Amino acid sequence: MSRSIQALAYARPSALTTEGGAGLLGLETSGGLTPVGREAHPQFFAGFLSSPQAAARGLLAVADVAAARYYQRTLRASLDPVVTAGGDRLRFESFSGCCGVYARLDVLPEGLDGADTGHGTTNVDVNNPLREALSRLSGDEPLHLRVGPDELAVTTLDGPVVEKKVPLPDRWLRGFAESQVITAAFDLRAELSAAEAVRFLRSLPRTTGTGPGSRAPLWVVPAGRTLRPTTRPVPGAVCLPGPERLTALQRVLRHATALRVYGPAGHDGAATAAAWEVAMPGMRLTLTLSPEPSRGFSGEGAVLEALAGDEAAADADLVSVLLSWEPRIDIADLAAQSGLSPQRVRAALTRLGTAGRVGYDAADAAYFHRELPYDAHRAEARNPRLTAARTLLADGAVHLHTPATTGSGTATVRSGERRYQVREAPGGVLSCTCQWWADYRGRRGPCKHALAVRMAHRERTTTTPSLTTNADTTTAAAGDTR
Repeated sequence: MSRSIQALAYARPSALTTEGGAGLLGLETSGGLTPVGREAHPQFFAGFLSSPQAAARGLLAVADVAAARYYQRTLRASLDPVVTAGGDRLRFESFSGCCGVYARLDVLPEGLDGADTGHGTTNVDVNNPLREALSRLSGDEPLHLRVGPDELAVTTLDGPVVEKKVPLPDRWLRGFAESQVITAAFDLRAELSAAEAVRFLRSLPRTTGTGPGSRAPLWVVPAGRTLRPTTRPVPGAVCLPGPERLTALQRVLRHATALRVYGPAGHDGAATAAAWEVAMPGMRLTLTLSPEPSRGFSGEGAVLEALAGDEAAADADLVSVLLSWEPRIDIADLAAQSGLSPQRVRAALTRLGTAGRVGYDAADAAYFHRELPYDAHRAEARNPRLTAARTLLADGAVHLHTPATTGSGTATVRSGERRYQVREAPGGVLSCTCQWWADYRGRRGPCKHALAVRMAHRERTTTTPSLTTNADTTTAAAGDTR
């Protein structure tokens, strides 16, 4: 697993202090993007929180995930959360070290007590002394939150005094991209009251065995006012692989008003990702789990189709200049502004999601704009299946068959000493005779051979318009390897 080093420079450590009976929570920022460009220490918010203790616990939960590894726990992990100011709300995001859990705390307009919110994205310093102070916070005394330096600090800064150098695995970067694309296909599957939510979450096991039987995923199905665990994916069930990965939700249960579960509309019995959201006054905490504890989001391959096409790349460039840190992106409005169809706007947003430039909020059923503060092109450049597919295409290893020869949508791909047959399967998925397809049957996207064929079809369509009907009529399921 390759790693880069991300240097985070803060003006001073984040801290929780007390003044005049009110708590003062100062979160320091590092190297953020704003509407006026890149800033060393942007300021996004200064005001009171409507539910201070719930916000403190929610922030701790996001930090818990950033510092956790739910698989191979002996390895250390730590990455300061990302915060995005969307003009009316704040979003704090993090990823677990094992790349299998994505956490987000949305502090909504009603959770921010009458203060203006800026626009932009940056990392925020969450250090151990701050975590300890937030854990001790009790009662409902007023809590003033500042995201970014105060006015006095802005005028006196002459260089960073706190610097962190964080190992940043490429899998984490791809995981952020993959999770956004995957959750865009989620629907609300269940909703529990506060009391039932607490009862259900506290009944879940805190650990998972390591024996052969532990590989089977757990499922939950709505049963009256609660959820009933089951070992079988019955109709209406939602996957819950590795229930101990929901531990961070325990931080906020005393403030919960509801529990909502989001997942894909259908499945073939295989494990799937799912999102678990605890609603609180003025905010939401969401944990999105990968299909298996040992399976990071980076390998789900949901972004490959978006990365492979030239049209979506050009559309993404156009749509990106129209974004302005909206908390909810209106696709119809973007279509009107760009002159693109809603379908092409959605494809463009998927492409932008692969670069970390948009996220997806299942509760709002809408994308939101943010700019992750790291090299977004790494998610594409370090995608091994995409790289391999482009190499196959460049080497002339893809031979497309005409319909008169072997039937519509078939091709032969030479890879090493072997030849693989790629064929259009029901539903528009490209199947292949390789081992990857035999193992996953499209559940983790196309293999490199099918992806190369998809690129070849598009290349042929561009150079030979008369073949468009026969050569470019399918849409492959997206895929990726770790």
